[in-house]
Amino acid sequence: MTKLMKVRNRIAGGLIIIPLLLSACSPGSQQSKQIDPPPPGVESQMMQEAGNGTDADISMDRVKRTTVYLRSDEGYLAPITLKLPLDEDNQIAKKALETLVIDGPYSKLLPEGFSGVFPKGTEVKGISTKKDDKLAIVEFNKAFTNYKKSDERKILEALTYTLTSYSDIEKVQIWVDGQKLNEMPVDGTPLTRPLTRAMGINLEVKQGVNFTQTSPVTVYFSAATSGGIQYYVPVTRLVQSGSDKVTAAIEELIHGPDDQYKLNQVMTSGTSLDFVKEENGTVTVALNDDMFDKGDKIPAEMLQSVVLTVTENSSSQKVQIEFNGQTNIVGTDDAKYSKPVSRPELINEIPL
Repeated sequence: MTKLMKVRNRIAGGLIIIPLLLSACSPGSQQSKQIDPPPPGVESQMMQEAGNGTDADISMDRVKRTTVYLRSDEGYLAPITLKLPLDEDNQIAKKALETLVIDGPYSKLLPEGFSGVFPKGTEVKGISTKKDDKLAIVEFNKAFTNYKKSDERKILEALTYTLTSYSDIEKVQIWVDGQKLNEMPVDGTPLTRPLTRAMGINLEVKQGVNFTQTSPVTVYFSAATSGGIQYYVPVTRLVQSGSDKVTAAIEELIHGPDDQYKLNQVMTSGTSLDFVKEENGTVTVALNDDMFDKGDKIPAEMLQSVVLTVTENSSSQKVQIEFNGQTNIVGTDDAKYSKPVSRPELINEIPL
């Protein structure tokens, strides 16, 4: 409760979200470390599109906002909107991945308290796409394989979520020095199938969970930088298979964060879910909380977390929030929620 009260008067920054349609996850079997030769034409295409990251002076005359997934000082991954420079090649996806390199060419553009997860010295040699399959093929140099076992999943999550932030990419395949990886080299994560957001992010797994009887949902909690700037963090949890994804996700949001990542609660302990209804491209979420009287402004942090969480777990594009039976809702940021709200365009744009 005290955490929520502290943020009730905060003004939240801009947001972006890409809908996440998760499928049931199951543990992969151990694969051999064999690597496949590149298919005809792919390597040359990748190399033709490749550019060179550099630590030289960065011109910010022309910039583009894009979302990348960085590691916070607390250890979780968070989507952060950066302004990256554009040049002749206009390879914004390549630049986005280069921000994920520890002490990489764009490290000076990262906000305080956040860093990349790719091993130092990693080079993004090229990215090619198969548009019909919405598949991105990424080639790294050998330095990409030089990491700690404990970092393997974070590397894959950051790579996958950063690239699938682009509407034309849903799947990711990894190559190293011209050859496709069939598994990650340190902890053996299988890569025989392309990576998708179905893997989840900041995954929480309770002890003794039966993976075959669960499916993942992703919810958004709140955090703050050392300077007091509020931002949102996605967390994937496993819920009972067969559950309505949006309902299960909102219930997990009400349940609140675990202590693992030191995230903040966005609902009060008195918040309850009345119903979830989906029709005509809009999801209606009805919440109740007797802490708030009619006409009270509702914490923007709570409302925005609901919008982010719903759009992550549904193909619907809009969210209608009802609160204590009312639809005429205004957030503490003075944003109006009386009509269905679309997915925001930017998320977590933190000043340097």
